[in-house]
Amino acid sequence: MTLFTDKGPALSGTKTATFRADDVATGDEFRKAYESKLNVVAAEDMPWEKSADGLIKHLVHHKLDTREMCVEAYMQFLKGGERSGKHRHMWEEVIFVVEGSGYDLHWDLKFDCLDAFQWEWAPEPKAYGWKRGDYIYVPPFTIHQHVAADHEDARLAETWHQIEQVGIGHLRRSSRSGGQDIYSTSPASGGR
Repeated sequence: MTLFTDKGPALSGTKTATFRADDVATGDEFRKAYESKLNVVAAEDMPWEKSADGLIKHLVHHKLDTREMCVEAYMQFLKGGERSGKHRHMWEEVIFVVEGSGYDLHWDLKFDCLDAFQWEWAPEPKAYGWKRGDYIYVPPFTIHQHVAADHEDARLAETWHQIEQVGIGHLRRSSRSGGQDIYSTSPASGGR
């Protein structure tokens, strides 16, 4: 008994694949490797990085070979008066102020897709003051920059969901720490 009688395009072609079998094998390999991944990362094993945002220490990162696959976190260290680089990303970010004080600059996104996709960032940033014990919320797509107060160093613990692992959340940089512009367009444009 034949279930399909369509002889047209749906049944054409001779190519074969093992996509599903490959996915199952990949899943099996992942589960096996997962058992050997770390549950604890010692403080001395958390790497430092002199990044475009300034000095950071990675706390949770997919390259640290831990079981955590969905969240990343780092501590950012800013000297008195120092600014992080400006950047934006698709995910929201939550930041706890461990020590120090300062303010954030946020260039919020205005998005419209009624007639056409239109992306526009505020020409002037909103400033949000913060101090030790506060937490800072950064909405998705908002260009943002952290600025330590002139009189004291600041340490920020930053965390976010790691959606770029699925290929959709890539970081866009507008400037490096210290204010050096990367793009020829204004910070409010969000880069190219």
